[in-house]
Amino acid sequence: MDTFSAIPVFVAVIESGSFSQAASRLGISKSAVSKRIRQLEDKLGVQLLHRTTRQLSLTEAGERYFEYALKSYIAAAEGVDSVTQLQGNPKGELKVNSPMSFGRLHIAPLVADFLAKYPDITLNMVMDDRVVDLVEGGFDLAIRAGNLQDSTLIARRLAPCRSVICAAPEYLEKLGTPLIPTDLSRHNCINYAYFSGGSEWTFHMDTGPLKVKVSGNYRVNNSEALQKAILSGLGIAKIPTFIVGQDIAEGKLIPLLTDYQLPMQTFYAVFPERQHLPAKVRVFLDFILERLGGEQPYWDRGI
Repeated sequence: MDTFSAIPVFVAVIESGSFSQAASRLGISKSAVSKRIRQLEDKLGVQLLHRTTRQLSLTEAGERYFEYALKSYIAAAEGVDSVTQLQGNPKGELKVNSPMSFGRLHIAPLVADFLAKYPDITLNMVMDDRVVDLVEGGFDLAIRAGNLQDSTLIARRLAPCRSVICAAPEYLEKLGTPLIPTDLSRHNCINYAYFSGGSEWTFHMDTGPLKVKVSGNYRVNNSEALQKAILSGLGIAKIPTFIVGQDIAEGKLIPLLTDYQLPMQTFYAVFPERQHLPAKVRVFLDFILERLGGEQPYWDRGI
């Protein structure tokens, strides 16, 4: 067996942490992965992995070999990418991770047009509100909102992620309109369960941040479920404009306390650091940037 052909398998095993995950990532059977690693060890004459029923770990020889194998794998992948760019024909599988609601509302509707424009790309999109490990999951790119923690990733700004406090006209007719932030304490404020601020909503004032503790009879871990609740007149919510921008533009929801500034986050596209950005990633980034609208995304234009 040619040791060079086993490098992608070896790298996938180490990055994935198991034979089964590596097999899924490579699209081959677990037994085929195990056989290739065993053949590689036989060829090199050393044991590369410590195997137990629960985990894999590198031997000293394995650590040394992985250092060079990874460099070779990255160099080969970048070589393919650079040649593809010269050909002007992006191709191959593109694996993208996106937050659930944002992906469903604003990325999924773009897929048909993107694939029609780039028919040699196969798009594998995984929507998940968890922060995934790009390398372990085999992702080419992820869309994330908020502060970026992993400094080893390259980030490209996609669009602002603004929030708005709003309610349905029916709710406001029955229970009144809050005029200052502290009025919220007398209203049924429904919360997004994963909100980092918990039950405190923060407003930026000239004198510093103002934190208002709110309460309500409903808490949910999905932004679109939160949207449905406020549309039904259940209460007041602080919710991203990418969810409710159209509802506000159509008058189904009324923005509140608009004289008070809310914290703003940013949507980023993040991808592993590489010398050459793969053509399939580059064209996907350019495509969604153009369609989303940059600093004034289309969902904010009617607000």
